[in-house]
Amino acid sequence: MLARRPRDPLQALRRRGQELKQQVDSLVTESQLTGALEPSKRRDIYQRCIQLKQAVDENKNALQKLNKADEAAPVGNYEQRKEEEHSLLEKLACQLQELAVGISRKDTLKVEAHSDKEEDDTTEDDEDEETEETGGEEEESEGDEEGMQEQASWKQAETVTYIALGDFAAQQAGDLTFKKGDILHIIEKKPDGWWLAKDAEGAEGLIPRTYLEPYNKEDKLESSEDSEEGGEEDGEEDAEVVDETAGGAQMKQRTDSHWTAVRKAISEQINTVDVLATMGAIPAGFRPSTLSQLLDEGNQFRASYFLQPELTTSQLSFRDLMWDAKAGTIMSRPSRVSLILTLWSCKMIPLPGTSIQVLSRHIRLCLFDGSKVLSNIHTVRAVWQPKKPKTWTFSPQVTGILPCLLDGDCFIRSNSSTPDLGILFELGISYIRNSTGERGELSCGWVFLKLFDASGVPIPAKTYELFLNGGTPYEKGVEVDPSVSRRAQGSVFRQMISVRRQPQLLVKLRSLNRRSRAMLSLLPETLVGSMCSAHLLIFYRQILGDVLLRDRTSLQSADLISHPVLATFPLLLEQPDVMDALRSSWAEKESTLKRSEKRDKELLKAEFLLVYHDCVLPLLHSTLLPPFRWAEEETEAARWKAIADFLRQSRENEGSLKALLSPDGVHKPFDLSEQTYDFLGEIRKNSG
Repeated sequence: MLARRPRDPLQALRRRGQELKQQVDSLVTESQLTGALEPSKRRDIYQRCIQLKQAVDENKNALQKLNKADEAAPVGNYEQRKEEEHSLLEKLACQLQELAVGISRKDTLKVEAHSDKEEDDTTEDDEDEETEETGGEEEESEGDEEGMQEQASWKQAETVTYIALGDFAAQQAGDLTFKKGDILHIIEKKPDGWWLAKDAEGAEGLIPRTYLEPYNKEDKLESSEDSEEGGEEDGEEDAEVVDETAGGAQMKQRTDSHWTAVRKAISEQINTVDVLATMGAIPAGFRPSTLSQLLDEGNQFRASYFLQPELTTSQLSFRDLMWDAKAGTIMSRPSRVSLILTLWSCKMIPLPGTSIQVLSRHIRLCLFDGSKVLSNIHTVRAVWQPKKPKTWTFSPQVTGILPCLLDGDCFIRSNSSTPDLGILFELGISYIRNSTGERGELSCGWVFLKLFDASGVPIPAKTYELFLNGGTPYEKGVEVDPSVSRRAQGSVFRQMISVRRQPQLLVKLRSLNRRSRAMLSLLPETLVGSMCSAHLLIFYRQILGDVLLRDRTSLQSADLISHPVLATFPLLLEQPDVMDALRSSWAEKESTLKRSEKRDKELLKAEFLLVYHDCVLPLLHSTLLPPFRWAEEETEAARWKAIADFLRQSRENEGSLKALLSPDGVHKPFDLSEQTYDFLGEIRKNSG
């Protein structure tokens, strides 16, 4: 007979967890006599401790991959039971870690007694590192004196001189106070971003890495900011980062050309950030926003640029816009990555001080390969409540009158073949300083979610809890708030509390159903955007195909095309409130259509063009609509009022013609660019 298939995977994992708990309790009881046991017996307990730790980790990984759909029968309180089991496994893992540290420490003390060495500071760090590796117990128990000498010499070789970028006052015992311009000798670089350093007077203590800059005696401080290739260690610190939480790719050398301008812009703002950090207005891990600087460069990273068709290498035809004669529309284009991402919430985001006023809390996301940005940069604004000041939330699905800027459902499309392809998230705030009125944008943390594993297999579609990094995506070892995150050591309770206090982002990856896949395949191969406006982008691409591929008299003609929709639609991607007006107007029009009319693609495009002319064109050229400015509450409110009034009048008068002919409606002077579409000037050139 065939083996019976297990019907309750969660119950099986819970049963396995109870077995592991009994083994851990038994091992803890047996280890209480390790002081009187022989070294061989202690090593045996240590080995069993490591093996049990591996078994606990395996059970925890299996639990993480488990979904409610895997159950053959409904399970009550499924998520609660799963969370309880996860907490139990975390507790067991911490118990085993503490037990391994205790045994290793006893063996280490014996080694020190034999070697007569006074290495208090370095030994404590060595013990923590050895307990994380399965082979560490052999080196500790054997008491290899030469190995300890080599380790000490290695740490001596790693000592590097840095200069302080700002003043820092000790926050607790063990910290080192220093002033801006002080020369500090780094004794040890710890992975949590707090380094052990010694000042000119010989005092030692922990200092935050974010306050330091490599010191070059021959050059000025400013030159060290511009010399990326000046020193081997400097280049390594700036160009590499490993995101263990998100399974991120290793950050490569920055070869993209746009980074030079971004680095210059960030360096110009670093003084302001230093002042704010010194005043305590922002945490040490905050930085000028990297993705915001890229957006300010031009249209290279805007959705309006990626929405345009791309030429082939020969520049004689379109690479991603082809005509399907059988279907009578543009050809669908499958891509390597096509999925839906849902932003749920951000937790434990540090609060800025009262000296700055926050104008906007938002997330900027894009496709990234560890070295350069591979798509447009998409922005989603967060909702923030004073009752939960450290929590940001997002609208999982925008409908009705909710703005698309709040839409937490995003589509992700990319055809990049790089193995390190992933999504870069940057949490940001737009702010204004109360004392000076200066405006700016800061990064409150970032995280990189790699979309493929080492074997090239896509990561599963599920919810991910991603712990944020501080600094910029081109820095490593920087914490968002070092005063919180570095206290992860200690008892199990303190470790659990510390983990819960870490800034984190909760997102969910969703696979596409047949309808969504068919819809998104009509969009460009590389694009990131809001799901609530995806159907409007598809209309634009279909009309683009009609004009450029079907209706053009000659495919070799490069003349200007008279088409106001093609000429102005990309502007809506930079003015989300006008996009909302179009979305609302089209939803009203679509609700009046019959079912048979909704199946007629040509009729739908014709109706969409009428709605666009009736709604968008008058708004774009009205003097009553103030220019769009990001994170200006008064301007945003004025634009919303103008748009709402216009839509109300159009609804009452059954169209916008009366408003257009009214003497009260003043419009901007006519410009030929309102009517002409220059596709040679708008299309993307193939990058090869």
